[in-house]
This record gives sequence, C-alpha cells and structure tokens, in this order.
Amino acid sequence: MVKAIMTGNPHSVQPALSLAPPDDAMSPARWPDPAERDEFRVLITPHRSLGARGFRLVMALVLACSVVASLPFVIMGAWPVAGFFGVDVLALYLAFRLSFSHAAAFEEIVVTSVSLMLRKVSHTGEQAEWRFNPLWTSLLRENDDEFGLLRLSLASRGQVVAVGEALSAAERESFAAALSAALGAARRGELRY
Repeated sequence: MVKAIMTGNPHSVQPALSLAPPDDAMSPARWPDPAERDEFRVLITPHRSLGARGFRLVMALVLACSVVASLPFVIMGAWPVAGFFGVDVLALYLAFRLSFSHAAAFEEIVVTSVSLMLRKVSHTGEQAEWRFNPLWTSLLRENDDEFGLLRLSLASRGQVVAVGEALSAAERESFAAALSAALGAARRGELRY
C-alpha cells in the first residue's frame, strides 16, 4: 500500500491520500503532482489484504473445521489426532501473527529542491536513512519483458539504494514516473524546502 502526502508548507500536515486501488495504479494521476506543491512525500508500506476482522473470521473458520474434523477421531478413541489438528491451528495463527508484524515496515521518501531523503524502517523498528542531492540523483530501473519493472533504485555519487520494494511491478512503474517528475521539478527549482 502506498500513501502519498504533499504539503504546501513543510510544517503543515495534510491527510494522506490512499493509493491502494490496483485498478488504476498505473495512472500517474494517482500520484501527487510535484509542480503543485512544495515537496513530494511518499510513504510506502507492505500490502496486507487481510485485516483484523478477516483474520478473526479465518481463524474462527479454521478452528471450527478443525474441531469438526477431529470429532470422529475422538469418538473412535484416537484422541491424540485432535491434538495434531490443534497444532495445525496454532501454526497457522503464528504464521499470521508473523506476517502482521512484518506489516509495520515502511519506506518514506521526501523530495525538496535541496534534498532527497529516503528513510527505511524495518518491522523490528530498525531505521536506515539516506540523504541525496536531487541534482545528482538518478533513478535506475531494472526491467523485464515479461514481469515489468523489477527493481527501482536511487543512485548518487556511487551509492545505490533500492526503493519501492514493497510495491507490485505496476505500482512500481507508476511510482517511478511520479518520482522522476518530482526529481525533475526539484532540479528546476519548482520545489521549495
């Protein structure tokens, strides 16, 4: 999932525009127009299709199926089989919890006329931050004929950092167009700091 924020004043915060719907993810109009604002700010988070309510529903259904499937074994006297059904439910629960904990990771990219800041925060809270001069920063693309844009990286003065790794190929293509436009606007001095 991607949220984009552009502010007219770097000290004011506007509500994030959700860019989640995949049907027009390729449309550059879904991204902020750098010419209209003072800065280009994007927050990229991993997509999770199952929310808290869906998780509870899935776990309830799996638990109900497990109980129903284990009842005949308990009735026949093979009660240890019911324990194995419980282990399966526990393993599924732990896998979902691990997946949800990884959803806390994000990337934040801020482009102004004097700097490009990239901040990556892992699911454990570890942070890495890079600052580039937008005049000397280029956007590197690794394309594949079959799969589209596989990798997107920022390069400046011998340093290469991958961005948008949580995005799909279509979203990455759209993001690359918007980031290129923002870098162009920064080079022309159209973005303030």
